[in-house]
Amino acid sequence: MGRISRVEVVTNLASGSVGKDAPQEIEKIFAAHGLQAHVCAPPTHDLANCLRAAVDAGPDLLVTLAGDGTARAAAELCGPKGPMLAPLPGGTMNMLPRAIYGDRSWQDALTLALAQGSERTLGGGEVEGRPFLVAAVMGSPALWGPAREAARFREPMLAFARARRAFRRAFTGRLRYAIDAGPREKAEALVFMCPHASRALDDEEPALEAAAMDVRGAADAFRLGVQALLGDWRDDPAVQVRRCRLARIWAARGIPALLDGELFRLHAAAEVTYRPAVVRILALPKDV
Repeated sequence: MGRISRVEVVTNLASGSVGKDAPQEIEKIFAAHGLQAHVCAPPTHDLANCLRAAVDAGPDLLVTLAGDGTARAAAELCGPKGPMLAPLPGGTMNMLPRAIYGDRSWQDALTLALAQGSERTLGGGEVEGRPFLVAAVMGSPALWGPAREAARFREPMLAFARARRAFRRAFTGRLRYAIDAGPREKAEALVFMCPHASRALDDEEPALEAAAMDVRGAADAFRLGVQALLGDWRDDPAVQVRRCRLARIWAARGIPALLDGELFRLHAAAEVTYRPAVVRILALPKDV
């Protein structure tokens, strides 16, 4: 790992597993390694501005302790030539942190990364200029994401309203898609997994794992929604998986998409591509 001297930290104290003492804990961990960290812990509505200011400060290392949306946004801002990124698990799902650091607390992940970590370039996917480093879900099942998050935050009425909206949107317009040079096909939804998060691909494989969800009725939609909320969508019999470097997707109107857990609205025609270099991360040795 190259020399680290300037460190910026962005933490969301209102996020899933971040305590109010997190800024002090972070400073102590860095101090134990002879480093001083500038910690920004803004209100949730000001996270984006804090993140932008942290990247603009030109640090050697940017640490995020927040949810998946903040980690994805940090990777987009850093890019492959910007600061090295350490996305610590501070949210409810922690998809990117778990893919990089395993199922560890943020304190253990940071301590190990500073002691044993090394720089690694992480590849992933991109759609409409936005990268994703774990998974992209496109189509009506993406709308289950906000319902799941509301349920995690114990807001049952909001979760029910969002789940009802997601169910109403099912079957209102299937996606047309083409994987690489293949023919046009139809699906209710598409999922793209990055290599380091995929069970089917090697970490270094230059491709995405693409899954077409063929939902044909209310029973399929309900089952797939339960899998998305509680289980593994790959285990669903309505899912077919293949490798992909380029996917073209069409719909009658804007496509709802979850990029690393963050909901976006894409245009009616979109392209998903594999990018070999999305961001530089402070990674652990693979045998740790």
